[in-house]
Parts: sequence; structure tokens; C-alpha cells
Amino acid sequence: MNIIGPDALVFGVDDITATAQYLIDYGLEPVNAGPHGGRFETLDGTAIIIAHNSDATLPPALPNGTAVRKIIYGAADVATVEAIAAELGKDREVKRLPDGSIEALDDLGFCLGFQVTQRRPISLPAEPINAPGAPQQRQPNQLGVDVNAAAPKPRTLGHFAAFVPDAAKGEAFYTKRLGFRVTDRLIGAGMFLQAGGTFEHHALFLIQTPPHMQGIEHIAFHLGGPHDLMSAGTAFAQKGYQSFWGPGRHTMGSNWFWYFNSPLGCRFEFDADMDQHDLNWVPRELPATADSTQIYLLQAREKWAPVGGPPNAKH
Repeated sequence: MNIIGPDALVFGVDDITATAQYLIDYGLEPVNAGPHGGRFETLDGTAIIIAHNSDATLPPALPNGTAVRKIIYGAADVATVEAIAAELGKDREVKRLPDGSIEALDDLGFCLGFQVTQRRPISLPAEPINAPGAPQQRQPNQLGVDVNAAAPKPRTLGHFAAFVPDAAKGEAFYTKRLGFRVTDRLIGAGMFLQAGGTFEHHALFLIQTPPHMQGIEHIAFHLGGPHDLMSAGTAFAQKGYQSFWGPGRHTMGSNWFWYFNSPLGCRFEFDADMDQHDLNWVPRELPATADSTQIYLLQAREKWAPVGGPPNAKH
């Protein structure tokens, strides 16, 4: 199945105003948004969509009442959407919506949507670096840091992680029915799943948890590189939002990360520089430990300047 990845995640929330402000401060652009919710987009049009919990147009919530209501995947073309409809229609209801998309439940109870992807092409440079022994990427007088630059905005919705009561059951559904592929495993914890229409290390990470915890664990948005991530995360923290994990760099996927708590019942991750894998890649299996989830983790501190002696110096 030529599925590109998640186009949007839909949430039902209690406080539209506070949630919208969080999404705007995170760097998403409101589109047709207002008192009743709306769409908040990255630069390529992938999005978070919110509505009030009482909105009758939302799909039903999971039994535990988690905020996520629907996960919308983008497909490469109409043929892919039709192939998914035919496959899932073998054993479950597939709804056809007025906008041409389809909707069905997965084997874990999540409501899934499938549409021809709404991602817009974007043309932005990656972060240039200068490194001894390599061709120069930044020319003389081209600065690597612009102190007057605004915080970078998320370029695209990259992936999400889900807490699920039966990760093996989820793996079977996504690999056998939707053409996903396992790229790596954390033994006893879960697996990373690559969508069929991309080389991205994963579009979905399934994490084994008790049933009452089912829902979205985090949503990741790609930035242009580690400097963008550090700049965006620092600006977000300075607005008063609570850092949960990071900044650091993951082992599996190799992506830089910085997670923040959110009012959506999950965490938002700034990420950058994700591994790409083709069919020659052999999945790894590592124990689910701190060492296998991060190659290193940085610790933030208040800014310090080397004037007046070293920090904590006794005078």
C-alpha cells in the first residue's frame, strides 16, 4: 500500500482556546480555526485538527476517553485509497465520506482515515554545516546563527507513537493489511513501523501498555536540523511550556528529539534528521532500556556567560 504517512490527527478537547494557543505557540498555522476548533498546519499542510469533545461530528472516543478521535493517513493516489477500502472491507465497515476519503477501525479500536495526501510540496534548505575535511557548506561571512531569526516552524508531521494493549496484534494488522514494515524493535516494549510509501524510519511506533492507557503517546514534527530543533525547543520552553524529555538524540531512527507536554493528553516532539531505510535494511532488536532509546541526553540550564569567573566559583 502506497501510504505516505500521517496527514493529520484529530482530537476532541475541553478547552479550545488553550489548546489552540498551544498549537500556535508550537509553530503550527491556524487554518479555518475559531471558537469551535479547526485545523493547525505545518509548512507542508499536515495538521492537528481539534474540536470540542461535545462535537457530534467527531468519531466516538475510545472506551478510556482519550482525546484522540481519528488518525488520517495520506495515500499517494486514489488507487491506493481504493485498495485499502477493498482490503479492509473484507471484514469490517468502511465508510466513504463526502470529501472522497474513507474511514474504518483498526484491530485496536483506533478510528483511521485514508485520503489522497494533502501534503504540499515544500522547498527549503537543510541546515548547512562547515566541517574539517568536508566541502564547505557555508560560505565566508554566511553565519550559522542569526540572533534575530524567528523560531523555526515545523516542516511536516513525521510520525506518532501509540500506547496499545496488544502491540503484536497491532503489528499484524498494519503489516498484513496495510503494507507497513517493521524497521526496529524494542524487546518487550514495541516496534517501529514504516509506511509503504516512504523511506522514513517509522510513521508509527506501537508501545505495549495496559488497556486503560491506550491512546497517543507523542506526535513528532520534523524540523530542518538539530539547530532548528534547539532553537524551536528553547523558544517554546521560554513561553512557559513544560519540557518532558530532551533535548537529545535517539538510537533507533537516529533523530534528534525534544518532547513537551501538551493539553491534548499526549506529548509533542520537535525532531530532526530521521534515518531513511529501504528494503535492504535488516530490523534491529534491542532491549527496552534508556541506553537503547537515546544515544545521549542533554540537560538544560540557565544561560551563563564567562564573565566574573566560572559558575559557582567562590570569591
